[in-house]
Amino acid sequence: MHRKHRPATYGLLAEFESPEALHNAAIRARSEGYSCMDAYTPFPVEGMGAIFGSHRKRVSLITLIGGLAGGLGGYYMQHWMSAVNYPLNVGGRPLESILAFIPVTFEMAVLGAALSAFLGMLALNGLPQPYHPVFNVDQFAMASRDKFFLCIQAIDPKFDQRGTRELLEAMDAHGVFDVPY
Repeated sequence: MHRKHRPATYGLLAEFESPEALHNAAIRARSEGYSCMDAYTPFPVEGMGAIFGSHRKRVSLITLIGGLAGGLGGYYMQHWMSAVNYPLNVGGRPLESILAFIPVTFEMAVLGAALSAFLGMLALNGLPQPYHPVFNVDQFAMASRDKFFLCIQAIDPKFDQRGTRELLEAMDAHGVFDVPY
């Protein structure tokens, strides 16, 4: 029984002073062939989603499926209650009144879409995440204030401790730090 070998470090973390420097470094790292990397910034940086890949299409699909499931669930809940479980014939009206079911069906579709979008976004972002290896680097505390960080993970097929460090240092990083587990 073989266990998957985990690298000694999580990766390398490079610190940059500006969002432009981080953006240029991410583009260069991607062009060098690195694919397992992430950026940490105090505010959203335009264009970073395109470099790292966005989950926008998957969240849309999850929201659509949740909305359809909510709407169908709301409709069939009303059908079951009024026509199957407790059928009451009041004044000769039909047991299943499609027009009367529309408001609840719509509200259940909205509820299903909203909940699935929220939960899908959390799942695709890997949240909640109370611990991450980059928290072990003392300089990372400035990521929420005014510093910008690019982390290249050791699981990347192109990752080489020395070669990756030299690449990050060549990108005018103010510091390159090992990220231990």
